[in-house]
Amino acid sequence: MALTETPACDPGMQAPDFALRATDGRTLTYADVAGSRGTLILFMCNHCPYVKAIVPRLNTACEAIQTLGIGVTAINPNDATRYPEDSFEGMLEMAARWALPFPYLCDPSQDVARAYGAVCTPDFFGFNAERMLVFRGRLDDGRLDPPENAPGGELIAAMQMVAEEGRGPAIQHPSMGCSIKWRS
Repeated sequence: MALTETPACDPGMQAPDFALRATDGRTLTYADVAGSRGTLILFMCNHCPYVKAIVPRLNTACEAIQTLGIGVTAINPNDATRYPEDSFEGMLEMAARWALPFPYLCDPSQDVARAYGAVCTPDFFGFNAERMLVFRGRLDDGRLDPPENAPGGELIAAMQMVAEEGRGPAIQHPSMGCSIKWRS
């Protein structure tokens, strides 16, 4: 399990569009998942121990973020041929088991992950209402264990700032997780 850290935020990057199949059977675009005050795009997968460790507090954080007018979606970019647990069927199981409160999309070509510059799971991208990247950080300071204070707090605070001011915090800590499993 190689630990990878996300690069710093590239402020102003425009959110690339996509049309990806969701675990509920729909094909969704950026416009379909966008909120009126911003959008959080999360790259994750089914097998990553870092993702598995954060799902309960991720769900809680995303529910809070959605009340701010921020749309939330997760995208699985991993190569399901080499990592069968990351297959679409595995995504269906994960979405049901964890009652994910956001659409979970499959990126089998990995084109969307490349367009966003995603590097690991989890990898968080916060866009304002104008589709400009203003946050690329982490959920909180916990990794495999929840932090003692404010689980999910960094992400919630950042996305609240995005919703209210259209910008992200000046200090953004990188997310860390497993590297994306790129196809050969």
